[in-house]
Amino acid sequence: MNTARLRFFLLLAIGFFVFSAVSEAQMPGGPLPTGIRIQFDQDSQPAEVSQSLQIVLLLTVLSLAPAIVVMTTSFTRILVVMGFARRALGTQTVPSGQILTGLAVFLTIFIMAPVWKQINTKAIQPYMNNEITQMEAWQAGVVPLRKFMASQTGKEEFALFLELAGEDKATKLDEVGMEVLMPAFMVSELKTSFQLGFLVYLPFLVIDLVVATILMSLGMMMLPPMMISLPVKLLFFVLADGWNLMIRGIVSSFTGVTF
Repeated sequence: MNTARLRFFLLLAIGFFVFSAVSEAQMPGGPLPTGIRIQFDQDSQPAEVSQSLQIVLLLTVLSLAPAIVVMTTSFTRILVVMGFARRALGTQTVPSGQILTGLAVFLTIFIMAPVWKQINTKAIQPYMNNEITQMEAWQAGVVPLRKFMASQTGKEEFALFLELAGEDKATKLDEVGMEVLMPAFMVSELKTSFQLGFLVYLPFLVIDLVVATILMSLGMMMLPPMMISLPVKLLFFVLADGWNLMIRGIVSSFTGVTF
């Protein structure tokens, strides 16, 4: 009975507030809207139309900025390798995904800084100073990025997307369009990151096998090997200065320096 009364009073209160809001909206000076009208006006000045289209294009590019950063920088390789390292350690969510993503972002800034400096020097600053046109700025700015992507793209991936695009296989990597270079670069990054991830994963896999073999030889069938191997792997990772080695290896894979 008390529950029924409570529901009644709640419905009464809600109805009172709704009735008050509608009454205020119908008062003079606050009429209720009856519809929405969309109107397109003609503009006699083409410059204003062009500026509006540029603003729309800029907003579209900004909305795609995260995807562009992932597709054209070192971010993918760094994050995948760190994910392999966390999986190999067996710590599940330590470090968390946010920490790994943040570290990958700052390492990407560190690796891509020379490329972005060239883009700023050759394209952005001359365009801001009205020395070159927008199209010239785009053509000049994409050159350093193309060189970086071309240097990190494997021949097999490049040949694959040239074949899928129906272009000549003898085309130079620097002359191919971005629509072919970008997916080839992404697939090459995934391939390289898995290769590096295997190198990171291998020593921890050996530790897991050794611990499991020792426990089995001692007859400890009911003891999960992870309880023993996890602290051993953490100790091994700390003593070997694992973070420095892994980051050095990732950065060296972009500069051409071997491990």
